Amino acid sequence: MKREGSPLRGVHTVAVKEAADHIASARMHLIMLLLLLVSAGALYAAIGQIKETTAQNPYLFLQLLTAQRQPLPSFASLLGFLLPLLAIGLGFDAVNGEFNRRTLSRILAQPIYRDALLFGKFLGGLLVIAVALLTLWLLTTGVGMLLLGLPPGGDDLARGLAFLVTTLVYSGVWLAVAIAFSTLVRSPATSALAALALWLVLSVFWNMLAPLAAAALAPIDPLNPMSIVTRYETLQAIGRISPANLYSEIASILLDPTSRSVGPVFADQMEGAVAGAPLSTLQSILIVWPQIASMFAAMVVLFTLAYVVFQRQEVRA
Repeated sequence: MKREGSPLRGVHTVAVKEAADHIASARMHLIMLLLLLVSAGALYAAIGQIKETTAQNPYLFLQLLTAQRQPLPSFASLLGFLLPLLAIGLGFDAVNGEFNRRTLSRILAQPIYRDALLFGKFLGGLLVIAVALLTLWLLTTGVGMLLLGLPPGGDDLARGLAFLVTTLVYSGVWLAVAIAFSTLVRSPATSALAALALWLVLSVFWNMLAPLAAAALAPIDPLNPMSIVTRYETLQAIGRISPANLYSEIASILLDPTSRSVGPVFADQMEGAVAGAPLSTLQSILIVWPQIASMFAAMVVLFTLAYVVFQRQEVRA
């Protein structure tokens, strides 16, 4: 039977309804409270660190996101660790929750296609994460202006916005993971555990497994000094399978204008470069563009997997 009208008709309605449900849910309140408390601690420690080394920090507002004081990590590191929890919490029951509540058949009985339903759920979750990220970024900028007594410069704002957008893409990867598991697994508890297990492996244990895999794939030859470079490049390639490592590389370049590479740099490559000279925002984005594109591609592939599986599932009243 030929479908009538656009398959995406109703996406806006579903997205707004999903976003409203998420914002009003207890799980969202708990996760945002955790984010705010931990971020406030990291920001307080960063401001203390910046005040002690003001002369060595020409990029004060970027330092708010990267400075750290033991035992707290930096603000950017905390975002990379906690945002997947927010995304998984929003998407682990996106589809199987409707099955278990027996509401999916009622929704699809309306003039709305499955395309619009799944896409709307994804956009609704992404909208909530975007609002949360924008709120955190504005709070960080406002507190920094109050305590440092300086307004952010144009380059600080441009890099901060670029970092905000890439952080949203990173969160979208984990939201797509959660929605994919919610279509593959009928039990919401099992889909949540599966998504959390994948997050633990890729965010916590992957840096322990990558050196073992690199040693097996690229052994070092004592007679060939270039084998050390090959080992390092292999280690980087394996490590970049993890979205957390891609996000860490992006943050290190965007939030540090003096950084010029995410890999090994040889002396001939630095010929003509001014030591310590900052790069423009566009040049920094170009350096990490492959990482940004990889995360975006991973998000699209995972959502496509969920889409294909959802289209083939049978819906009964």
